[in-house]
Amino acid sequence: METIITTHKNTDFDALASLVAAMLLYPDATPLLPKPINPNVKAFLSLHKDVFPWVEKPAPDPKTAQRLIVVDTAQWERLSGMSVFRKRSDLEIFLWDHHPQPATIKAAWKCHDMVGANITLMMRCLRSEGKHLSPIQATLFLIGLYEDTGQLTFPSTTAEDAHAAGHLLSQNADLAILRRFLRPAYGEKQKEILFRMLSNARREKVNGHTVSISRLPIEGHVDGLALVVNMYRDIMNVDAAFGIFCQPENERCMVIGRSDVAGLHIGDIMRSLGGGGHAGAGSAMLRQVNPEAVTEMILQLITGNQQASVQISDLMSFPVQTVKPDATMEEAAKIMRTKGCTGLPVAKDGKLVGMISRRDFQKLRRDSQLKAPVKAFMKQPVQTIEPGKSPLQAARLMIRQDIGRLPVVDADRLIGIVTRSDVMCYFYDLLPD
Repeated sequence: METIITTHKNTDFDALASLVAAMLLYPDATPLLPKPINPNVKAFLSLHKDVFPWVEKPAPDPKTAQRLIVVDTAQWERLSGMSVFRKRSDLEIFLWDHHPQPATIKAAWKCHDMVGANITLMMRCLRSEGKHLSPIQATLFLIGLYEDTGQLTFPSTTAEDAHAAGHLLSQNADLAILRRFLRPAYGEKQKEILFRMLSNARREKVNGHTVSISRLPIEGHVDGLALVVNMYRDIMNVDAAFGIFCQPENERCMVIGRSDVAGLHIGDIMRSLGGGGHAGAGSAMLRQVNPEAVTEMILQLITGNQQASVQISDLMSFPVQTVKPDATMEEAAKIMRTKGCTGLPVAKDGKLVGMISRRDFQKLRRDSQLKAPVKAFMKQPVQTIEPGKSPLQAARLMIRQDIGRLPVVDADRLIGIVTRSDVMCYFYDLLPD
């Protein structure tokens, strides 16, 4: 049986360690390392190419696999190049994850326990099977464990994490190498960013917590932003700090949060923004959003304001331009050109059955396929929203699913549509002049 092992995008040391551990547990499997990966992980692999030669080999073809092993995540959205697997009912999936959020990947078998690092779960099995570790494997595993537990200091750390760390040290894990690769990058760039954050810093009381949120434009990729936010929180002496780092050239915002109080779960906030994390630390990458709107979203999430006074029914457009499932792709394209829109709900007898967007037209390989019915290319099922939900909830869905429009459905009837522009305009207008 052909088996592929993979992990999440922006691979950190815990994810890499878990992937290598899975190779020991499933020796016939082929590893598939996603891109991009954490800069520290990239440096580690560059130095250890001889130990991990599979890194430079051509990536396996996921389409031929009968089994998929996923480590350090349980979310389809965090995987890279795995969309082909989501629709396959014949695929056997094994899952290893330690994050608290519910899994979106349905697995035939899973180990999903709340420990500080995913490698701790893998070590549980490796030890029970009596697997011997080389010093380099033990070192990598300890780096992953220390990174995800803050060297056993994060609140999510468990006794099992500490026992696993002790065992890895007994397997000759090298603390000198660990210090080299876990040493945070802090240089002139980071100092300058911290100074700029502090120059316009302010504290505010939100839901009983002292919070500071700093918005800052940056150019290009900057390492060590998480360290900067952590130092910012310490200097400001607040319960939680958030850095919103904007890159205008590619319309992206990196949001990083740090907290040291039990009542303010950073991971939950970041998951609502489409990212992830733990109780005391987390991050999210947002695209095409206004930084001030992101600030408002964070504040609403902290206050627990899940239902704003403005509802989706106040923002949605109606009546909705739809297309029938039996209409041709050519007819759908004409409607989109005429209406100046990039997507259309597909409806039959007033009920939503799918969505067709400009992206779906890329599936056409021949001109003759323009005569094919829309139902052959439409996306289904469709992410929808109810009219009583808030703009914040709509924004979360759009960010999480990377979609630009949400059909509004009430009692199985399509009653309107809300777009990314509608939601963002609400947040712009919400802000004081």
